Amino acid sequence: MEAEASWINHCLDNIVKTGGNFDSFSEISDDSSKETAAVSVDLILSDDLLERILSYLPIASIFRAASVCKRWNEIVTSERFLWHFSNISSQKPWYFMFTGSDEPIGYAYDPILRKWYSIEIPEIRSSNWFVASSCGLICFMDNDCRSELYVCNPITRKWRQLEEPSGLKFSDYSTLAISVNRISRCYSVAIVKSKQVPGNFFQWDLSIHIYESATMMWATSLNEVLTGWRGGDESVICDGLLYFLIYSTGGGTQEDCHGLLTYDLSGQSSHGSLMKTFIPVPCPLTCGRLMNLKEKLVMVGGIGKPDRHDIIKGIGIWVLKGNVWLEIARMPQRLFQGFGEFDDVFASRGTDDLIYIQSYGAPSLLLFDMNQKQWKWSLKCPVTKRFPLQLFTGFCFEPRLEVAP
Repeated sequence: MEAEASWINHCLDNIVKTGGNFDSFSEISDDSSKETAAVSVDLILSDDLLERILSYLPIASIFRAASVCKRWNEIVTSERFLWHFSNISSQKPWYFMFTGSDEPIGYAYDPILRKWYSIEIPEIRSSNWFVASSCGLICFMDNDCRSELYVCNPITRKWRQLEEPSGLKFSDYSTLAISVNRISRCYSVAIVKSKQVPGNFFQWDLSIHIYESATMMWATSLNEVLTGWRGGDESVICDGLLYFLIYSTGGGTQEDCHGLLTYDLSGQSSHGSLMKTFIPVPCPLTCGRLMNLKEKLVMVGGIGKPDRHDIIKGIGIWVLKGNVWLEIARMPQRLFQGFGEFDDVFASRGTDDLIYIQSYGAPSLLLFDMNQKQWKWSLKCPVTKRFPLQLFTGFCFEPRLEVAP
């Protein structure tokens, strides 16, 4: 199967402002010898009505509509249309899958039309970069120096680079999270850095750095030393709280390999020791993936075997209510086996009511609808595995036109 040709190259900034004429409609006549008048759709539909019709198109079709003619282009690029489109649009989150271990190339999956699109994301240079998303924006950070930071709308391809946060320059582990205010369009970026205390494997320096787009400034909100625990690479912002997973450095039981900490970004609550916010995971996990689904914290986790907690036997989905994890679903065994060889760790991202799960070892993509409690495979990604160690990963994002970094 071939992917649909890349439509992102026709993004709103690059669409030609002039276009062709509409096809005309001819009146039906009994007398073929009589001339019939051609009526243009432009003359039938007012701007308001045409704008309303176009606003119900899938987002990929908006780009094609913009290249039809000058009038349509002016409508779909107007601030009024973008506002109207964002308020009535019922777009589902897309999933971008990197199809190369080194090159940042891949395809984006539209679950409504069940199509894959070839998309180029500007500035990102490797598939192993940290990526987080919120309300149409993605934030990504390099995995080497962890000093290059960008915020981008992957649909319009508008982007900006953020300054490097001050404080700890190098870290052993880092997490990245972003949260966009849907009313003001301002956003916050949070980085949690963790570095081993020299000569002491059980103690780890942990720092939280927050960027606010309204002020365009970074602030180091917290510095603390954890004993017996370290930070990792998994975090998310949900309802004003920063959640991140921590990992045991030894000294406990196998059941205590993972834990969850929270940090209030508003600064309204007094912050004592971070460990006072500790929430245990619901069961022994091989890995955990955190996501914000309508301001509810959801975790997708690999469930370890009873005798070997580091070997995956299945996948579960939980929602955090207060300090208690409520199990929502477990992946049916037939679907779990459908991935073939499944690693103990895997990729999973979600937003709105949709969760994506992907094995690192294959381009298979499974969807779970939180509302309908249904599992479904995506249409097959138009890529084949070229060599045994080829890795696949990805992230999901909301396709939106009106949000800019």
